[in-house]
This record gives sequence, C-alpha cells and structure tokens, in this order.
Amino acid sequence: MRILLVEDDKLIGRGIVAGLHKHGIAVHHVGTAEEAEATHAEDTFHALVLDLGLPDRDGMELLASMRAVEPQLPVLILTARDAIEHRLKGLHEGADDYMIKPFDLRELAARLHALVRRTQGRAAQVISAGPLRLEPESGLAWFQGEPVSLSRREVDLLAHLANADGRWVPPDMLNERLYGLGEEIGSNALNVHIHNIRRKLGAEAIETVRGLGYRLGWRLAS
Repeated sequence: MRILLVEDDKLIGRGIVAGLHKHGIAVHHVGTAEEAEATHAEDTFHALVLDLGLPDRDGMELLASMRAVEPQLPVLILTARDAIEHRLKGLHEGADDYMIKPFDLRELAARLHALVRRTQGRAAQVISAGPLRLEPESGLAWFQGEPVSLSRREVDLLAHLANADGRWVPPDMLNERLYGLGEEIGSNALNVHIHNIRRKLGAEAIETVRGLGYRLGWRLAS
C-alpha cells in the first residue's frame, strides 16, 4: 500500500513515515497543499492522510479540490482539531475517517488498511487492451501481468484513448481532457506524457497520424 501524507510538522511526518513502514505501508510525505496537489496529479496513491492546519491553505479546502479530481480516493484526516464540530464537518465534506492527535501508529495503520480494503471492494471500471490492464479510478495499471507505475495524467490519457474505441483523438481534445479549459499548459506537455507512456509500455502503445491525432495501439478486450 502507498499513501500520500500531507503534514507540515516535519518531526511528526518523519515519525509517521517510519512507523507505517513497519506495517507494510509506503508513505510519500509533503508539507503543503501546493505540494500535495502537484504530487497527486503526477502519481497514484491508495489513500490520503491529511492534516488540516497547513501553512498555505486550510486542509478542508485541499480535501475539496482533491475530491473533485479523484472522488474515490480514501481520505483520513489526522489533526489536533478535536471539537465535535470539526469532526462532523470533516466527515460531511468528504473524509472517510477522522483521527485526533496524539494518536497510536498501530491504530492509524489499521484504519488505513480498512479504508483501502473497503475501496478495493467496490466495483471498478477495468480497461483491458493487449498487454495492458488499467483501473482508471484507482490509477492502478498492469503491463504484461506486472504492475507498472503511471502518473495520474498518463492513466487519464490512456483511459480517454480507450474510451474513443479506436477513433483518432485530436491533440486539442486530449489537452482539454487532461487539463481542462482554464488551466495553463505548456505547448509540449501532451508530447511529454505520450513519450513517457511509450517509454514504459512500448512504442506501439499509442499510434500517431499527423492531422488525425492519437489512438490506443491495442484493441480492447471484448
């Protein structure tokens, strides 16, 4: 299991990283909302552990923005805010669990395992095409039967090409799907994602024809 920890206290963060490692949980630790959003956009995690008292933005705002991107991501709030009003607000606004500091690392590990088990038990869309198996909601992927690490936007790009069902997809449409209409992007961003996918999955993963766009290189399993 791999989680994203958003905790601005470096000492607490290091303790959580070390403690959860003993329970078979890998932790990527960041200290700000900005770092959390950037990391979440480029990587895949099984769960999010979120402190509410962040230096650049309130944790509840970050929860809302990350929920908008990935509604199914399990979220555990870990905070010193112990008033019942805070707990109710956190749960009502999208958190799956809420723990108060100070806490026991064994309990934190147990709750994370339980959250991820519940999430994996839900029905998930699975895309199978050639040697690729993809779960767009969880961001998990397998290539030739082995797990492969894809960034969130790489997963999103492959899923969009798969949903096109063999039709060519123009670059402008892919950029809109990956970034939305309001986000400023570099002129070479799409090419970078496609290059990375081909590096990980092989040159045949995505086909390109000038003037038409892109399509998935493998036929979907029926």
